[in-house]
Amino acid sequence: MRFLLDENFPRSVAAVLSEKGHEAVDLRSIGLLGASDAVVAEKAIETGAVILTTDRDFFHTFPNIYAEHWGVVVIALRQPSRGRITQRLEWVLDNVREEHWKNRVFQLRDTTWLTRPPIS
Repeated sequence: MRFLLDENFPRSVAAVLSEKGHEAVDLRSIGLLGASDAVVAEKAIETGAVILTTDRDFFHTFPNIYAEHWGVVVIALRQPSRGRITQRLEWVLDNVREEHWKNRVFQLRDTTWLTRPPIS
């Protein structure tokens, strides 16, 4: 899968994704630092990428604005750190099949997770 790292996501995640056979593009490396959520969304849709972010607004607003997309993962931790964000991302990669990502938004919390729409 292809992932688009929002500017608030640890850059080190790109190496983890690469080790798992995925492609990662960092917004900061393609001249989109400070881009609006709409620009981030359009870039992800255009390139077929899942958005990785810690911006909680994406969980609530994204599915209401974009019916067709490649997926969004919001990591919403009480005390985020590079290691804990990476750990939660690895969990979702290991536990959610690839066919469930399209048109779905995930929110990963400290010990729970939500998805819109639900996985049946």
